[in-house]
Amino acid sequence: MISLLQFDAPILLAVIGVILLSGLVHGTLGLGFPMVATPMLATMMDVRSAILITLLPTMAVNIVSIVNSESRMETTRRFLPLVMFSLLGTVAGASVLALTEPAPFRILLAALVLLYLWNGLRIPRQWLERNSLLAMALFGISAGIAAGTTNVMVAVLIIYFLSLETPRSTLVPALNSCFLVGKTSQIVVLAIAGLVSFRLVLETAPLAAAGVAALLIGQRLQPHIQVTTYQAILRKLLLVLAIVLIYQFLAEAGMIGWTEEH
Repeated sequence: MISLLQFDAPILLAVIGVILLSGLVHGTLGLGFPMVATPMLATMMDVRSAILITLLPTMAVNIVSIVNSESRMETTRRFLPLVMFSLLGTVAGASVLALTEPAPFRILLAALVLLYLWNGLRIPRQWLERNSLLAMALFGISAGIAAGTTNVMVAVLIIYFLSLETPRSTLVPALNSCFLVGKTSQIVVLAIAGLVSFRLVLETAPLAAAGVAALLIGQRLQPHIQVTTYQAILRKLLLVLAIVLIYQFLAEAGMIGWTEEH
């Protein structure tokens, strides 16, 4: 069972830095905590450990984001089927994560990050509106599976919301509602599997507090930062992380790497 104390001091300091950066990103953009935190931590450890460490911080950040969002109740009611299907998908994905080796999820995480960066993919809006429940089922379950296995639900859901041309005031609380429900079910599944202990909750509680503090700072800074510039920097960071994750996966699989002579 994972514990923060199993890592040495440099890694622990890096984890704190990642949590602070991810909270700041989430505060300024309204989303992105697991999208930034998980791949960054996955370059230092396996994906499962990265997910376990960010469970409580991600939940805390999502709760505060929802509380601070306007029209959150109206948004939740409108997209309730999507939220529920996300829950089902997350349960399935988390079950897979708990029962299998985490190594393959590194390449899946990289693929989801690249999918998020390639935001040109759109589904015809007319089809989504005519087949509302089916669309919510397909995207909700797919996003939930992605969340359960890699912590990156937004890569799938962003395609759905952008295809609907959803305004930011609706998109952010809707995404955070899906994140929160998915994260709650993920914690339950992983706890039943024996991967989440009370000790881990206590160890990551300070990280959750740090993430929320960074989130609140980001929300205060939001009006003073050009979102386009911030997003451009974030996209470059995620691209580098995706490349690193792909390299690590190939190295672990023995497909690339240095020979002993080197």
